[in-house]
Formats: sequence, structure tokens, C-alpha cells
Amino acid sequence: MKFYSGFSMINDEPFFNDFIDESVYAIGGFSYGAIKAIQDAFQRVQEKKRVDRVQLFSPAFFQTKPDKFKRLQLMGFAKNKESYLDSFIELCFAPYQRVLTSHYHPQIDELQELLYYEWSADMMRFIQFQGVVIEVYLGGRDAIIDVEGARSFFADFADVTYIKEGNHFLRIE
Repeated sequence: MKFYSGFSMINDEPFFNDFIDESVYAIGGFSYGAIKAIQDAFQRVQEKKRVDRVQLFSPAFFQTKPDKFKRLQLMGFAKNKESYLDSFIELCFAPYQRVLTSHYHPQIDELQELLYYEWSADMMRFIQFQGVVIEVYLGGRDAIIDVEGARSFFADFADVTYIKEGNHFLRIE
């Protein structure tokens, strides 16, 4: 499986071991990595390369958020990157206790891409019509993304698994 990590994350794949399809024809991604996973799947199916499954774990879904929210996120990041990332990681684990994670220091353009990414119904349909199974996993207590907006959007293209008490990492404590 090809797996794409979340924003500022390194080696976050083990959080999703209970769900991951280990097939060489599967592509997965967490949060920001879900954007990269769907783009990779789209490119591969366009090139007639085999893709059986795309797994999107807490996909970064902000297209329902107002522009003001996105600008505030970018301003907070630009003002104090360390504080922003610390708060961000804390929210990823909310409402449960934070777990140590490996991370890198992303650039502001990555945050901008994450916040302003528009999930395309046409792209999703194209991937789906190529016979690719799309799975989306959402946590009901996710404090990062618009869970209900994502749930509504992806329902037309994917098998959506909703973990009522799950956080952004789909963890339940």
C-alpha cells in the first residue's frame, strides 16, 4: 500500500492499522495525506494503472468553512508556527489524551493547499467508475475537519465508516 501522512505528520500510518488494506494496489492517506492519496489514485487510473482501493482517513475537508476561518488559520501559522502546530496536534487527539507523534515543520503553502483544497465530485466519480473502491473513515468527535460536510459529500462516492466517538486519528479512549 502507498500511504500519505497528514499535515506535519511522519509515520502516522500505524494509527490506522486496524483499517488499512495492505494490497500493493491500495492507496491511503490521512487528513492532508488523503488529498495526496486521491490525487495519486486519479493520476494512476488516468494512466490505466491498477488501483483497487483508496482509503481516506479523516480527509482534510474544509470547503464548507468560510474564507475568514481559513485566513485566520494561515495568520496563526505565520505568526507563530510552533504554537500553531502544537495546538493543531493537540486538537487532532481531542477530546482524548495526546499521544506522542513524529512530525516535521511544514511550510505555509502546505497549510494553504490543505485549507483551500476543493474535493471534486467529478474526480471522485471518475475514480469510482474505473472500478476503484473508495473508503472514507470519519470520527464523530473530530475537532479538525467538517465531519458532517465530509460525510455528506463522500456518501455519493464512497463507503463511509463513521466512528461516533472517534477523534481525528479515529481513536477512542
